[in-house]
This record gives sequence, C-alpha cells and structure tokens, in this order.
Amino acid sequence: MKAQLVLENGKRFSGELFGDVKNISGEIVFSTEMIGYQDVLIDEKYTGKIVVMTFPLIGNYGINHDDIGANNVTPVAMVVREKCDFPSNFRMEMTLEDFFKAKGIVGISGIDTRALTKQLRDNKNMRAYIIEGEPTDEEVKAFCNTKEVK
Repeated sequence: MKAQLVLENGKRFSGELFGDVKNISGEIVFSTEMIGYQDVLIDEKYTGKIVVMTFPLIGNYGINHDDIGANNVTPVAMVVREKCDFPSNFRMEMTLEDFFKAKGIVGISGIDTRALTKQLRDNKNMRAYIIEGEPTDEEVKAFCNTKEVK
C-alpha cells in the first residue's frame, strides 16, 4: 500500500507501507549505528520514535526471538530503503514484516534514506507523519493538526 512520510518542514517522501498498516506521528530520528536492526528495535533510546535506518537493506536475516529476548520493542515505526521479503538465516523465526504486524510497528520502505537523513541532520529534531495513500496538502494538514508527537 502506498504511503507518504511527511516531515514537519513540509518535505515528503513516498514509499510502501508494511507491518502494521496505519497512520502515525512521532519524532523522527536516524540510526547510523553498527548494530543490527534487531538491536535498534529494543534500544530504549528509540522509544516512541520513528527510526530511519541508514543501512540500505533491512530484514535480510529475519527475526530471531533469542536475539530480541523478552525486551520490549520500542520504536513506533521504521523507515527503510529496502525491506528484504525473503530472509536467509538458519536461526530466523519470522520475517521483519510479520514481526512488525505482531508488535504493532509501522514500516515504510522505498524511501531515499540518504536524502531523508540529510534533512534530519540539517534540521535536527522534527516531527514526522506516516500517512496511507497519496494525501493531498489539505489531508496532510488536517492529519498533522490532529496529532501530537508520541
């Protein structure tokens, strides 16, 4: 399903929703850490955030519950350049998309994460909105005016 990531400065990025398909808002941050995406999912500093992953392919080894453990999943959404639909790892228990559906996490793929990261680096703290479909300016304004940062 098509969706748009809209920054509070008005910049828009088009992509495809995956995981828990819904409209959300939150503070957007990026991760350049040299840890895996599973570690980002349980890192408390990302609690309630929309996390942009700067590594271009996410989900390639799936999800392994032993690696995540009993930790709470903290981000509300993850933004990726490319989501791997067919992970390859003998320890994989589920795909990233299935995990996101089970945990209520919104995912959006097909985003130019390099351009998005530059926007975030230059503008510091910003709110972002992930909105289903291809909303008009009026629809974006109405959605943004009814949501607060989570």
